[in-house]
Amino acid sequence: MAADLKTLLRNPAINEWRVFWLVAAPMALYMVVAMLLRDMATAEGVSAMITSSVRWSIPWLYLAFVASSLVVLVPGEASRWLLRNRKIMGLCFAMGMAWQISFIVWLVTVHTDYYVNEVYVLRDVIEGLLGYSFLLAMTVTSFKRGRQLLTPQTRHWKLLHKTGIYFLWAYAFSTYWYSVFYYDNPHWVHYLYYWLGVAALSLRIAAWVRKQAAGETAQPALAALGSVVILFGGIGAATGSLWESLAHNKLEGITWAMSLELYMPYWPFIPYLPMFAIAAGAYLLVRSRRSS
Repeated sequence: MAADLKTLLRNPAINEWRVFWLVAAPMALYMVVAMLLRDMATAEGVSAMITSSVRWSIPWLYLAFVASSLVVLVPGEASRWLLRNRKIMGLCFAMGMAWQISFIVWLVTVHTDYYVNEVYVLRDVIEGLLGYSFLLAMTVTSFKRGRQLLTPQTRHWKLLHKTGIYFLWAYAFSTYWYSVFYYDNPHWVHYLYYWLGVAALSLRIAAWVRKQAAGETAQPALAALGSVVILFGGIGAATGSLWESLAHNKLEGITWAMSLELYMPYWPFIPYLPMFAIAAGAYLLVRSRRSS
């Protein structure tokens, strides 16, 4: 069985560029058919296409985000296949976002009044421009000639791609957090992509703990505290609707802090508070073993 799986996952038909075309072709077909079925002469029709393109994109971002972590946590043919095709997962995400930016440009240029009055928020523009800048740079440097632009190549490439993938994860995660816990009538897709975002970062954190923590637990009290903090973060991730208004109200009383909200990406970091707690708990777990 293992040999059959290995043979299957190493088949050229489901590796490298063929995977990309297996994703890009149905994505393009869906976009064309959806445009034909929607009234693209209206701002609402174009906005719906922006939403659709994002929903096609996010799964590939999450897969690229967790590829290296799954090899650490569940080594095997499937996780190695994903890691081997991590670049392709990123390029599939980039393709979906290329569709999105085309619809955004359409909305801004053709339905300018709608965009200015109903959509435009300065902070969102800043986050979006930074996100697209990272995505463009990561896409270009995913190829040999683009990577040669970075000197030294290995260190700067890793810095760019690690920073970029976290920034893009944060953008997707915060979008669906607000859809689930802040705005009314969330769609089931919002819940799905929110929890996939939670799972993606949790896997990254778990893989980091696996690589960093060695030996027996030397400080049981610290390990227990870390576990409690992780549990607290998990509860917070599931109950955002219970504490988001309190968090916003507390921050609104800090004038200097809220003045940054218009300009600083993701500020004031409210959606990420549970994930910060999970990361802090993981750090305590590692510290409880390092002195052993």
